[in-house]
Amino acid sequence: MSNEEITHPTIVDGWFREISDTMWPGEAMTLKVEKVLHHEKSKYQDVLIFKSTDFGNVLVLDNAIQVTERDEYSYQEMIAHLAVNSHPNPKRVLVIGGGDGGVLREVVKHDSVEEAVLCDIDEAVIRLSKEYLPGLSEAYNHPKVKVHIGDGFQFLRDYKNTFDVIITDSSDPEGPAETLFQKPYFELLNDALTEKGVITTQAESFWIHLPIIKELKKACSEVFPVAEYAWTSIPTYPTGMIGFMVCSKDKNANVKKPLRTISDEKEDELYKYYNKKVHEASFVLPNWVAKELK
Repeated sequence: MSNEEITHPTIVDGWFREISDTMWPGEAMTLKVEKVLHHEKSKYQDVLIFKSTDFGNVLVLDNAIQVTERDEYSYQEMIAHLAVNSHPNPKRVLVIGGGDGGVLREVVKHDSVEEAVLCDIDEAVIRLSKEYLPGLSEAYNHPKVKVHIGDGFQFLRDYKNTFDVIITDSSDPEGPAETLFQKPYFELLNDALTEKGVITTQAESFWIHLPIIKELKKACSEVFPVAEYAWTSIPTYPTGMIGFMVCSKDKNANVKKPLRTISDEKEDELYKYYNKKVHEASFVLPNWVAKELK
């Protein structure tokens, strides 16, 4: 490859700009770029990877930040452990999306897990994450991990009553990911889960997406007897936070308290962000949000 500098329309005067008039109107996230590492149009999306001055390497899909090395663990740990610790004995875990490998990395930290399967439609994300995001993609070498490149919907149809936990690490509900926020998808998830199965799914920011979250909670509640919204703080996602729906097939489940816990020392060793207190705190909502989601 030549040493010519890679350019990208989102990068102006050395700053990457994340602008979306539909998803976060009137605001933008900008990061200073040290060097553009890679750009390609995969079969499914525009893939950009750059080294930022202060947030490490950054993966951008269709002009939206997916992960930065500096703060990724907040999202990866929360979407994984909120689900896995809400199941009594999780042995088989499925990750849909999440090609960067970060969620897998968290899932295999659980001793009970015997198999962690990742299904992502875009091989480019997996291939490039292995090259440019080694801290996230390390789990691809783990003996418990299996990878399937393909459509999540079809994969779920093929595996009924198979997984204890399913984690949907999706991008925003625009374009291909839109269907991952709708009721038929949750019905497929429900069918693919074992008896006391648990799901988590990326569920947007209550500061700008409350209507989407309300619809999402409604769709989840029509399928699962337990459906709760949790959130985490993360600087490089719009509004500095992101939410999750955490749902269980067990009508008696209380996903707001972890079912399985480890010692504080072990938590300190395994996690940078998540712990049992943070698990409970993540379901505490500001008054106006709680009212809207009742």
